[in-house]
Amino acid sequence: MKILTLLTAFALTSSSMAINAQQVEVSVTNLTQGIYYTPFLISAHSAEMSLYTLGEAASPELQMMAEGGDISGLSMMLSNGNADVIENPAAGLLAPSMSTMTMLDTADGNDRLSIVSMLLPTNDAFVGLNSWKIPTEAGTWTFTLNAYDAGTEANDEMITGGGAPGAAGIPVAPGGDGGSNGTGVTMEEGNMTVHIHRGSLGDDNMTGGKSDLSNTVHRWLNPVARITVTVM
Repeated sequence: MKILTLLTAFALTSSSMAINAQQVEVSVTNLTQGIYYTPFLISAHSAEMSLYTLGEAASPELQMMAEGGDISGLSMMLSNGNADVIENPAAGLLAPSMSTMTMLDTADGNDRLSIVSMLLPTNDAFVGLNSWKIPTEAGTWTFTLNAYDAGTEANDEMITGGGAPGAAGIPVAPGGDGGSNGTGVTMEEGNMTVHIHRGSLGDDNMTGGKSDLSNTVHRWLNPVARITVTVM
């Protein structure tokens, strides 16, 4: 009788562990014409964690990612919270129209999915999915993501090699199609909280004008990415 009771308890415990553990496939597609994504950070974490909050100031870790594509701060924060973390699944930049895919093995209450990456060339725009509840049943879910402004840097649209937190300017135009000698679209950031990005303005003067971005290549509107999540 005791042996039967122990076997039943073990079966129930194993069943509970199987329910809590999930294997999740995540695919990200760049929907823009001329924007590249810096290395993605993809994570499954608990409901107590969040990478950003709309309408609130960005954390220093989010600022690092949004201004220079540096995901190390956010990755460390997640790892310290026992999250499941995947860095750089595309093994570099994700070019326009291209996709990347990764697998997450989640457990221990990590039932929220978050994804972030900086948009290049921009000052502090990033694509984000924040604490999306992972379904418990098997299936596939597809949806689109918006780009957000971290609110930490003025959108001057000047390619200066900047990228360190607090340093003005865009790090680089990865497609080699940026301009130079722009005087700056704006030198102020009126909204210093995380908010929906207005999109880049650009101009048609690649050796001067206000912007170093092209108004026929680097303009974009939301949504900017497509996500497909498959729960095994």
